[in-house]
Amino acid sequence: MEDFKCFANRLSVITAFLALLMCATISCTGQSTPKRALLALSKTNHTLAIVDPASLAILARIPVGEDPHEVVASTDGKTAYVCIYGGGSLHELNVIDLVAQKPLLNIDTRPLYGPHDVSFVNGKAWFTAEGSKSIGRYDAATGKLDWSMGTGQDRTHMIYVSPDAKRIYTTNVSSGTVSILIDTLLQPGKMAPPNAKPHEDWTQTVVATARGSEGFDVSPDGKELWTASSEDGSISIIDLAAKKLSAKVDGKVNGANRLKFTPDGKQVFISSLQTGELTVFDAQSRKEIKRVKLGKGAAGILMDPLGNRAFVACSADNYIALIDLKTLEVIRRLDVGGVPDGLAWAVQQ
Repeated sequence: MEDFKCFANRLSVITAFLALLMCATISCTGQSTPKRALLALSKTNHTLAIVDPASLAILARIPVGEDPHEVVASTDGKTAYVCIYGGGSLHELNVIDLVAQKPLLNIDTRPLYGPHDVSFVNGKAWFTAEGSKSIGRYDAATGKLDWSMGTGQDRTHMIYVSPDAKRIYTTNVSSGTVSILIDTLLQPGKMAPPNAKPHEDWTQTVVATARGSEGFDVSPDGKELWTASSEDGSISIIDLAAKKLSAKVDGKVNGANRLKFTPDGKQVFISSLQTGELTVFDAQSRKEIKRVKLGKGAAGILMDPLGNRAFVACSADNYIALIDLKTLEVIRRLDVGGVPDGLAWAVQQ
């Protein structure tokens, strides 16, 4: 009888320990999501971390699917959408309830495969489908995929959707191009049937950049698109009004992964998975300002317009580096789990 009691006590202790461990791994801080939260994905842990941007405390770790890459929050800041990529082979968007801090539902994106990057505009999640050379759109109100369009380009990877949802830009990594898609009102042609009416359609302009062009950003004034090539280290700059390449800079940013303008539009940050450096360029002169060694490999970049800092996911080093935008120095490191990558803000209205 004593042996049984001893065993029962030990079992109770083990059970309690496992429960605590699970709480530490998934969530269980008991703290609600703040009105403004930092979202960070861990590829190794398959989790989405909700972080207090003031204290940098991790408030919750929510399970997501295999190989999560990019994340975005809805306009009201209450829901997150996570791309489950699998190198172009998987087909899920995970929807996360940021208020309740739990998974909400999984969206099967088939026949669109390999969702990699996602943007949320006009109540809809717009995503690249790399495995299908396409872009897709999910309507949160109806719960349906309501539109898609092929780019015809290899590895349609990153996406930007204008605030009015009339323009879409994507980088197509293996083709070495940028797609400019514009929502256009087309007039009936000469061969149209009688009483044909104008209709909306998307027109695509493909601009050649450099093979390996992946990370990109649009300048705050909306005039330029910058993208960096992981293969030759060059930076391609596109005049968005003319829809043409306006300049090419030998940036020497080999292994370039992500690119972001600072909130004031004066500087451009480029991370490298190959060198682990963060290279900073002056946006006007297009000259290099500084290189900051972050670790073995740097990926996702997120600017903080309110905190005068940037977050850079150092995937190969298993931490996020915080950069002071004034000094361009590392001021802190944050651990959100193994192989961090996708970063986003969630701001509740």
